[in-house]
Amino acid sequence: MWGDTIGFVCGQRNERIEVPIVNAKQRQSYYGVMNLTNQEVKIAPYECGNGENTVAFIKQLQALYPNKNLIIIWDGASYHDGHEVQEYLSEINRDLEEKDWKVTCLFFAPHAPDQNPVEDVWLQGKNFLRRRFYENKTFNHVKQRFLNFLNKKVFNFGKAGWYLEILQPV
Repeated sequence: MWGDTIGFVCGQRNERIEVPIVNAKQRQSYYGVMNLTNQEVKIAPYECGNGENTVAFIKQLQALYPNKNLIIIWDGASYHDGHEVQEYLSEINRDLEEKDWKVTCLFFAPHAPDQNPVEDVWLQGKNFLRRRFYENKTFNHVKQRFLNFLNKKVFNFGKAGWYLEILQPV
């Protein structure tokens, strides 16, 4: 988020100084994924989190990994399992056995961000921005630095290995 205001004002002791502040915050939504086999991260900015953008992100992942069957593990955001996503999954997986689905979506336990390796990615990105806040003069600069720091970076989170064992075909 961008737009918080901090500052100082000087004036006469007995005079009240009023400073009009408009608290219009700018926001940016991101979809993020970690490839569990190599722990590379891909981040994509979107206007907001919704079903339409979730489907667009799934299509983006399919383009990144052509001819691969994807298993996506989502958090509990309602748009990850909404009508648009269910419709798209039905369309691309139609007439396929479950083991051959082009995209399979699974979900973390409810209210368990500690299970999600991408939450650790977001934390590292935010900490990077906090440590270097003085270099970011505009919101666009913040967004670009965030993407540049995280995209295609390889993280070494132990929890990524939790899911590799579960997802391996038997």
